[in-house]
Amino acid sequence: MAGQDPALSTSHPFYDVARHGILQVAGDDRFGRRVVTFSCCRMPPSHELDHQRLLEYLKYTLDQYVENDYTIVYFHYGLNSRNKPSLGWLQSAYKEFDRKYKKNLKALYVVHPTSFIKVLWNILKPLISHKFGKKVIYFNYLSELHEHLKYDQLVIPPEVLRYDEKLQSLHEGRTPPPTKTPPPRPPLPTQQFGVSLQYLKDKNQGELIPPVLRFTVTYLREKGLRTEGLFRRSASVQTVREIQRLYNQGKPVNFDDYGDIHIPAVILKTFLRELPQPLLTFQAYEQILGITCVESSLRVTRCRQILRSLPEHNYVVLCYLMGFLHAVSRESIFNKMNSSNLACVFGLNLIWPSQGVSSLSALVPLNMFTELLIEYYEKIFSTPEAPGERGLAPWEQGSRAAPLQEAVPQTQATGLTKPTLPPSPLMAARRRL
Repeated sequence: MAGQDPALSTSHPFYDVARHGILQVAGDDRFGRRVVTFSCCRMPPSHELDHQRLLEYLKYTLDQYVENDYTIVYFHYGLNSRNKPSLGWLQSAYKEFDRKYKKNLKALYVVHPTSFIKVLWNILKPLISHKFGKKVIYFNYLSELHEHLKYDQLVIPPEVLRYDEKLQSLHEGRTPPPTKTPPPRPPLPTQQFGVSLQYLKDKNQGELIPPVLRFTVTYLREKGLRTEGLFRRSASVQTVREIQRLYNQGKPVNFDDYGDIHIPAVILKTFLRELPQPLLTFQAYEQILGITCVESSLRVTRCRQILRSLPEHNYVVLCYLMGFLHAVSRESIFNKMNSSNLACVFGLNLIWPSQGVSSLSALVPLNMFTELLIEYYEKIFSTPEAPGERGLAPWEQGSRAAPLQEAVPQTQATGLTKPTLPPSPLMAARRRL
């Protein structure tokens, strides 16, 4: 991972935060003071980072140097609405850094400041002492650091270097260089969101159904099938991020604590939407768009044909999910969510193109395909009628098939006790198309 210390061990007490490379110790400045850099562009989305842990890690790092004079270089570029800490967190963070940390901090260099920094400074000004305020110095360009620091010792993220070059180009009237996407960072061993089905299987003792999907479906089966407008309501972004963070850190989630049946529904949709590849796969996208060209009486058969091309793992997960949504649709007299309404909600969470976003014209076939999977679940996922179709895969044979129906006491990735699954049509997954 770019920015991470290659010697960083997973046994580090703050590995979950340190792995991002947000903080770096970068030699000494021209006065012999230790330099610590803080790079906002290294901060992942808020649901993937516990900001309290970040604060503790910052204090843990500074504790090694605060007995002597030190300098902080803060690279502001990369702070955005997805990874920005709350104002309350910033206020509490400032209060937590008592005199021990502030006394020997000789300079806080803010690189690439924006109007947000100025607004924030005015908000926090009543809390900040005049003496501390004099230590803050703003630099619009990296070149301004040269006279204060040993520039070649600084650990400057490539994203910051490119941004600075872009600013310089604009200032000089040149065309800025093209933006490059930074390399992806390795996920935590307990990561649940934004990772592949294969990764989840490998980290969960071979379980085919991802833990988040299993827990949300089980909870909603037991307590939410007759909830009006299920899957149509939203939830607070802060709550969703908090639950994602708990899951990603392998901590238990009890939906009863939140008192809102719509929260697990939102988490389920979020999980599907954040898969690196859609559950129905990029490869099936064009085939699914053609469903409207198929004669009505042949569409169920066409759905079965398209699903034959799915990887085994995707098929099993899709079967599990569609079995649940079929059960939801059968309670539509209470929840007002028939197969058509559910398809409008889930269509774009199950399939999207590899490049760009789905056009408005694509919504009709995508939703139609999803509606067919829900409405005709038993026919589409039933035993094939024609000979010569795909037989049982290794995971479907013998004792390996049993865990799909049976509750497993513990999952290592989440640290949660698995609830007993209510009866579901998942057995159909063993009878391939």
